[in-house]
Amino acid sequence: MSALVVEADGGSRGNPGVAAGGAVVIDPTSGRVVSEIGVYVGIATNNVAEYNGMIAGLRAAIERDAEADVHVRMDSKLVVEQMSGRWKVKHPDMQTLYRTAQELVASRRVTFEWVPRASNARADAAANESMDLRESFRRDL
Repeated sequence: MSALVVEADGGSRGNPGVAAGGAVVIDPTSGRVVSEIGVYVGIATNNVAEYNGMIAGLRAAIERDAEADVHVRMDSKLVVEQMSGRWKVKHPDMQTLYRTAQELVASRRVTFEWVPRASNARADAAANESMDLRESFRRDL
C-alpha cells in the first residue's frame, strides 16, 4: 500500500484580495517533493484560497497514484475541521469548494491534520509564487 502527503495552503493579499492556493505532494518514504502546485484564484478570500490549494494538491496526488493513502497537512484549522466533518460549512462559496473536495476524497483513504504555519512553508511558498505570477502552475519533479 502506497502513501502520499499533501501539504496545502492558501493566501489572500487583502481579504478579499489577490489570492492563490499552493500545495506540494511529498513521497513520505523519501521525504522528496514530487509535485509543486500553485493555483491562482484571482480576487478571493483566504479561506477560498486555502480550499483551492488543498483541492489542487489532492488532484495532483490522485493523478500520481489513485490508490495511495493521502495525508493532508494544512495550517487552516477551518478547512481541516470542515473536511474532517467536525465543523459545518455555512458559506455558499465554501460549500461549493467543500463538495468538490468531498467528491475527490470519496472512496479514498484521506486523513487531515492541522499543522502550525511554520511547518507549512513549502505550500505557502507555492501559493505566494502563484500570487506573484498571477497565474497557476504545476511542476512535477
